[in-house]
Amino acid sequence: MRITLDRRLPANHAARALRADAEAALTQRPKTLPPKWFYDEHGSTLFDRITRLPEYYLTRAERQILNAHADETARLTGARTLVELGSGTSTKTRVLLDALTAAGTLKLYAPVDVSAATLDRAAEAVCRDYPDLRVAATVADFETDLALPEHPEHPGPRLVAFLGSTLGNLDTEARATFLGRVRAELTVEGDALLLGVDLVKDPNTLIRAYDDDQGVTAAFDKNVLRVLNRELGADFDPGAFDHKAIWNAEAERIEMRLRARVAHRVEVPALALTADFARAEDLRTEISVKFRREPLTEELARAGLTVAHWWTDPQSRFAVLLATPS
Repeated sequence: MRITLDRRLPANHAARALRADAEAALTQRPKTLPPKWFYDEHGSTLFDRITRLPEYYLTRAERQILNAHADETARLTGARTLVELGSGTSTKTRVLLDALTAAGTLKLYAPVDVSAATLDRAAEAVCRDYPDLRVAATVADFETDLALPEHPEHPGPRLVAFLGSTLGNLDTEARATFLGRVRAELTVEGDALLLGVDLVKDPNTLIRAYDDDQGVTAAFDKNVLRVLNRELGADFDPGAFDHKAIWNAEAERIEMRLRARVAHRVEVPALALTADFARAEDLRTEISVKFRREPLTEELARAGLTVAHWWTDPQSRFAVLLATPS
């Protein structure tokens, strides 16, 4: 078998995690929900549309950088294992798979995601398109379980890819914890981290990327309310909220929020709770931190990682960096 699937999450993990996150969000001030609950099937379809919107430059800019530097990355790392955190459908990583297999080093692809079904489909597609490659998929939540999979025949060096500016969804404390865990796992000689991050730029450009003219991002944001209704029996009315994308200049991050149009009450039977929303009260659904080179380099250094290479697109909107253990 060229495909293995290691299930590190219990079958009820998603249901339990959603209940815990929803209860915390609706009983605290300010109300804050993690962005991972956007991505049910409909939410994933909406996000795929977002990545093709003219305002949403992030995916195109990152792909442009990877296309320009994938061969260089393959040469610099000589990776025999490519680990991808939050791999999803594994489509964005094809340029790295192509470069590493062309270089003749890659033997193992190790995607990590919370969805077993998504991993199954992605692993089959990768095995079909890369007949000499093994796939060791892991069902895990990288925020809490970061044990990097190894294959006894091909232990390393390993290239850990964390793309899509997902690092920006973590606040300062959570980033420090996450980067420290990554560094602790980079134990094989030659191991490295490939990180994609969005950069600070004109706030209007940033706001447009998260509040497009077609309203796709607004639908994506409100979809989380439908997830809560379906999974927890809640009675959220998506029409009672407005989607807002706000630039927090002090924290240098975009915040997506659902703002109550009127004061109202929401019942959540599965949690046996009632949540009151004041008029204009926000439910924050996502943060997306934007980075500058020097502060991010310092963050990585505190975690024990050295930036070896820093690449941007021609407009310097986005960066992909290669970091190695210090």
